[in-house]
Amino acid sequence: MVKVAVVGATGYAGEELLKILANHKKAEVTSVSAKIDQPQKISAIFPYLSGKIDLLCSEPDFDKIVCGCDLAFLALPHRVSMQIAPLFLKAEKKVIDLSADYRLKDKNTYEKWYGIQHSSPNYLDQSVYGLPEVYKDRIKEATLIANPGCFPTGVILGCLPLLVKHIADNQSIIADSKTGLSGAGREKEAVLIPKLKDNFMAYKINMHQHAPEIDQELTEISGKETVIIFVPHLIPIQRGILSTIYIRLNEQMGEQEIHKIYQQYYMDKPFVKILPLGESPQLKDVTQGNYCHIGLKLDQKKNMAIIVTAIDNLVKGASGQAVQNMNIMYGFEETEGLL
Repeated sequence: MVKVAVVGATGYAGEELLKILANHKKAEVTSVSAKIDQPQKISAIFPYLSGKIDLLCSEPDFDKIVCGCDLAFLALPHRVSMQIAPLFLKAEKKVIDLSADYRLKDKNTYEKWYGIQHSSPNYLDQSVYGLPEVYKDRIKEATLIANPGCFPTGVILGCLPLLVKHIADNQSIIADSKTGLSGAGREKEAVLIPKLKDNFMAYKINMHQHAPEIDQELTEISGKETVIIFVPHLIPIQRGILSTIYIRLNEQMGEQEIHKIYQQYYMDKPFVKILPLGESPQLKDVTQGNYCHIGLKLDQKKNMAIIVTAIDNLVKGASGQAVQNMNIMYGFEETEGLL
């Protein structure tokens, strides 16, 4: 039984973690903490946890938290985790960080995109990018997991088989992603709700902070420099990300052949489902689950693959993937607590 702490327990990602961990047979939540006005039981904040997790949620007392856990989930904002993670790592505890603070390997790139000096850059080389479908072997040995961003998860999984096979034109990838309100977090969601009534908008066009993360990982996977065009959109739903990815191929292929490549690559990946040809992913089919559904279409005349992926941004795009990483780190069944 692994003892886990959840720091940042009252945000969307923290709540989703608790929801999953409450039903995990091999994990015990020993501490919940958050920025909070006054201490109260987490089951008073989230009543459905009553009888499952009834711990007191209070401001973090790191000396106390460290003593009672083996692993800490940091469900904290970007720019905050990098100050907290070293407290656990120096105490020889494992950390799964859901923020972006250890995803980018280059300190200067992080500082450019997140607008702040990195306070613990010495841990950037130590961190493992927590995408199990790519880095499972590294995750097994890791002490610090940089849990992937929600947009990058869907986009990378959509591109992966073609890049591994070196049949994608690395300079022609376009990703168009639509996300629900919860991706902005609880505080910002309230501001966005009135703006999105009967509305739909693109934002941070080719300037989103997840773009360098996607470029970094696609370059690592393919062994060739990859810079994509990435355009996110906000849609008036609560959760989910649907990404449509356009990739020009550098050799002629048939649709059945591409479909087979995806099926073979993801054959032993329990949370990726390749849909039959002619079917397209829908957000309603992945909501509340740790799955990525992938649909494929080939424009043979233009030699362009069109890949559609769907994930729940709070589960496979955040907390579910974090628990999947924990399962791999501790040698549990990869699907424990997630099915």
